[in-house]
This record gives sequence, structure tokens and C-alpha cells, in this order.
Amino acid sequence: MSLIPATILTGFLGSGKTTLLKRVLQEAHGQKIAVIENEFGEENIDSDILVSDTTEQIIQMSNGCICCTIREDLRATLRDLAEKKRKGELDFDRVVIETTGLADPGPVAQTFFMDDEIAESYLLDSILTLVDAKHAQTQLDERQEARRQVGFADQIFISKTDLVAKDEVDALIHRLKHMNPRAPQKAVHFGEVALSEVFDLRGFNLNSKLDIDPDFLKEEEEHEGHEHHDHAPGEHCDHPSHSEGGGHHHHHDDDVKSFVFKSDRAFDPAKLEDFLGAIVNIYGPRMLRYKGVLFMQGTDRKVIFQGVHQLMGSDLGPAWAEGEPRSSKMVFIGIDLPKDIFLQGMEQSLV
Repeated sequence: MSLIPATILTGFLGSGKTTLLKRVLQEAHGQKIAVIENEFGEENIDSDILVSDTTEQIIQMSNGCICCTIREDLRATLRDLAEKKRKGELDFDRVVIETTGLADPGPVAQTFFMDDEIAESYLLDSILTLVDAKHAQTQLDERQEARRQVGFADQIFISKTDLVAKDEVDALIHRLKHMNPRAPQKAVHFGEVALSEVFDLRGFNLNSKLDIDPDFLKEEEEHEGHEHHDHAPGEHCDHPSHSEGGGHHHHHDDDVKSFVFKSDRAFDPAKLEDFLGAIVNIYGPRMLRYKGVLFMQGTDRKVIFQGVHQLMGSDLGPAWAEGEPRSSKMVFIGIDLPKDIFLQGMEQSLV
């Protein structure tokens, strides 16, 4: 039996998770989706779509989707669903786990890697985070859970953009990009989003390209290179920290941040393993997502690396192409990570 793809849907209270889910559940897409509501008594989907007074945990819906609410162990529910599917008692193609608005998606994601039984049945596809444009800045300022959800995301959907001015949306996009440059962002209107942007995103696949927003990299380099740029008074300057649109992030010193390590020199595998092992021991709980495509001594293939919290894994990717410049690029997203220690340690792990 092939692995069942799983998607984690997260986002702060009121960001539109339920609206998006309903749309996904009610659309005629021919897919049978099992939805797991990981809820703690907050308003959940069944009050609208499902009969509330049912005692049964798993409910089949008219279009073949299944819903179940869990108040206990997620692992038990996932195992139960997989077993029912194997026995032919339930028919579904994929699973969506909706976390509560206050949840940290990290432990949910780790379940798919730490529990062998679940790893044999499921493939974690991606973490989707919904951000409510109207309340996001306040939520991001005040609630670390909201910032963590952004840091974990493989795809960010921004809802309620019609309720705020364009420059506010731009400022939010800019801020989110600094927290997580590898997640594409997209505005969604009332959950109207193509399924191709929700499913099969392969956010956890170890693939040989590392998507980091190219503007983010450009901006990083500008900041590194031109810290002391001068220009005559009154002269136009389009340096990001002066131009409109840029510079917003200076007001928000978020604890969730990202930075990128790049080098054209090869890594020494033993040194790198020692260094990564050491930082994961110390900073693991604060390391949300980290991912890289690495140039490693002793192999002609790319080494693809990624981690969530303390869990990390690497894989040999495709061979470096003829004439392709060999280099490493790794992004770290986490809470108050000491960028200089990380970058210096990476640098010292090079051959």
C-alpha cells in the first residue's frame, strides 16, 4: 500500500482554517479526505457541517470525506485510521490535521518521523499556515505561537487581505518573509484556493532544490554588504531600509527569524556532523525548520539535509551536473538562534 499523504493545517484563531477546510471538504475534487480535528473545545468544524450530537468519533460525509475529532492522542488516531484503511473499512486518499489556533505544529510534524508505525503508513506532505491580514501584526507581536506557526510553514496563505490597505498587506508579506523565506505566500479569499496549492506540495521531501525567496537573499546581501552606504542629503536612496515597502521589519524584531549560510567550499562530513549534532543538542527546541542542499567532500552527489527541532536527516541527491558550480546553501528558521555561532560553526566545518 502506498503511503498516505498528510497535511498539517495551522494558523491563529480566526485566521480562516475552518473556512479553507470546508471548501476543501465540500468541493467536488474526487478525493476522499480524512480530516482530523486536533481540538481542545474551541469552535470546530462539526458545529457547522456535521451533526454535533453524534457519539461516534469518525463520521463519513456525503462526498466521501471523513471527519474525526480527537481529544486524545494523535498517534492513536492516525494508527486507527491507517488500520481501517488497510482492512477496507474506511476509504480515504489523504489526511488533513487541523491544529488548534494555539498549537505549535512542531510536535505534530515530529509524530510522522518518530513513530515507526506512523512513518510506515504516512508521508508528511507539508505544513500550511493561515495568517489573518487584519490581526496578524498584533498576533505576531504578542503571541509566540503565531510566530512559530509562520516559522514552520511550507506554504503561507494570507486571509482577509480585502479588509486592510495594500501597504499593510505589503508590510505583512515583508515581515513574514524575514521569518520564513522558504514558504511561498499567497492571499486567499474566503478559503478559495486551488487544491494544487494545498496538497502534494512536498514540503518535507528531500529534494535537490532549496526554495528560498530570491528577494530575501538579495536583501540579506545588501544588508551585509552596504551597512555603511552613504548618499548625499536629499539624494534618492533605494536601499531597502529607507524605501517604502522595505524596512518595515526594523520595527518588528521578531524572535522567529531566518538566516542563510552559503559557501562554495566543500564541507568536511565528520566536522559538519559534529557541529550539527552539538547545536541540535543545545538549540533543538528553538530550531523550527532547517534545510539545505550541501556540497560535501567525498561524494559527487548533492547532499540534501533537513530537520525539525531535534530531528534531522540527510539524503544523497542527484549528482552535480557537468559544469554546475558546486556550492552549499542552508536556511535556518528558529527562535532567537545565535546567527553568528551558527554561521561560524558552519564555516569551521568546511574542508
